[in-house]
Amino acid sequence: MQAYQAGQGTSFPGMQNTAAYYQQNQFMAAYSMPTEAIKMGKNPVNAQAMSSSALYPGYPATADFQAQARGYTYGAAGFPGTTATTSATGFNSTQQGLDYTGYAAGAYPQTGYPYYPGYPSYMPTADTASTAIPSTQTYKLIEPPVTTVSVSDTVTAAYSNPNRLPTSPSPPIKTENGKGKKGTKRGRQCVPSPGPENDLERVFIWDLDETIIIFHSLLTGTYANRYGKDPPQTVSLGLRMEELIFNLADTHLFFNDLEECDQVHIDDVSSDDNGQDLSNYNFQTDGFHAAATNANLCLATGVRGGVDWMRKLAFRYRRIKEMYNTYRNNVGGLLGVPKRDQWLQLRSEIESITDSWLTLALKSLSIISSRSNCVNVLVTTTQLVPALAKVVLYGLGGAFNIENIYSATKIGKESCFERIVSRFGRKCTYVVVGDGRDEETGARQMNWPFWRVSNHSDLAALHHALDLGYL
Repeated sequence: MQAYQAGQGTSFPGMQNTAAYYQQNQFMAAYSMPTEAIKMGKNPVNAQAMSSSALYPGYPATADFQAQARGYTYGAAGFPGTTATTSATGFNSTQQGLDYTGYAAGAYPQTGYPYYPGYPSYMPTADTASTAIPSTQTYKLIEPPVTTVSVSDTVTAAYSNPNRLPTSPSPPIKTENGKGKKGTKRGRQCVPSPGPENDLERVFIWDLDETIIIFHSLLTGTYANRYGKDPPQTVSLGLRMEELIFNLADTHLFFNDLEECDQVHIDDVSSDDNGQDLSNYNFQTDGFHAAATNANLCLATGVRGGVDWMRKLAFRYRRIKEMYNTYRNNVGGLLGVPKRDQWLQLRSEIESITDSWLTLALKSLSIISSRSNCVNVLVTTTQLVPALAKVVLYGLGGAFNIENIYSATKIGKESCFERIVSRFGRKCTYVVVGDGRDEETGARQMNWPFWRVSNHSDLAALHHALDLGYL
């Protein structure tokens, strides 16, 4: 190999074929380096060169190492688009003072990389694109006994500014329309909950009876005994409200048909719905109730029936959903004028005898509903259809979407909590509000905080905490 003098612009046209390079191996015998000198632990040049190759996958590690170890700077002839190659100092065997007898002829095969058998040789052509490592530093050959090439600054700069890293020489991934597809987070994101629910941060899970409304304790007289009210009066109010609830459920929500076919959630049978227009559909004559009664198709463990019967069941739950969304904030329009007046009078009497219990609960529900990152969810032991009737008759339709109402009659509250987690995701914070042992036990099993409501003071404290932003 000829000697290179300092200041001369000797180039390497097109990185000539590796076969031609190995044919000159008879000259390489004079430049043999001892094998122990090329170990990674003894020569800092090799370690840095190899780390640089690992940093930028796609560049030939062997060629990179050989060039940097000899102090070369790639130029226009070496790689297209760069400046001419120069050598800072003269390069000859006397100055180098190293023995290269280890690189004898035939030491490496003429194809493939010696340390990576099976890979084809890298033979750049004229149209091969490359990207230069962004650096203005000139690498110079240092006199023996120590040969040092400082690439740590370049590596540090590359890590500190990721935008300066050279792009991969591989072509972009092709899509069906022929456009390149960049790696984005869109393909790696997991959406644990549908629609806008993925922005939620806090989910409040409420019990219904004796937490938001006073109903069961009115019927049993427990509320009257605890707070010194007139027991016959409270029982009478409870019975009147119970009659109104079941009348609404039977008349408008198909409770006569669905009492033995209760569901946990309004959309549990939606997969059986074929989307048929129900504007002129006659629910009274479709034969659903007769088939369910005679064939005993509804069992305690779930629904059993043919495809046609399941479709009719799905039609009823779809109509219930439509009715709820239409009259959730205007139940008086659903009841009609006479019953509407009775309902308003009954609501006023119950609110008076319970010392505005519902009003206190509605204050907390309203604060949560006003937050874009929070949601109210209802889990009750009442069957789903009567529970929906309770919600609209007590004026809670604005606080609970029908999709956020669950009935724990068949599966229990802990199972309902698991369904809620699978819907909203585990990144949300869950807070359970209730008065009973079931919700408290379920919250403990899920490792969720539990806010007990036993009296008016508990509701007032909850509103205060929400108003100040503590919850």
